Amino acid sequence: MSAPDRLAARRRGEEAEERAARFLAARGLAIVARNYRTRLGEVDIVAREGRTLVFVEVRARSWRAWGGAAASVDFRKQRRIVAAARHFLARLGAEPACRFDVLTLDGAGAEPAWIRGAFEAA
Repeated sequence: MSAPDRLAARRRGEEAEERAARFLAARGLAIVARNYRTRLGEVDIVAREGRTLVFVEVRARSWRAWGGAAASVDFRKQRRIVAAARHFLARLGAEPACRFDVLTLDGAGAEPAWIRGAFEAA
């Protein structure tokens, strides 16, 4: 992938994450952190819904081929998200109730699909 293509892809990802954060905030979640990165993985959005800490993976795809955006959150990706979430939780002291959600944007201008409790930290 060329440098201009990587830059365009990064911008699309940032726009999708911004749209997802607005979507979640409009539904009552408080955004705690964005793009929480460790050497083990990354969480796109960390939010609080009541007393529950929600780790959100944002996936955007311009077309639905190969199962769409949700299908791209495979076991390896989940493992990396869980690892980053554990790192985040280790800094807190007391561990709150947690949940792993996926928010997808399939296709240009598509409405977000929010998959609450998309996977477990097993």
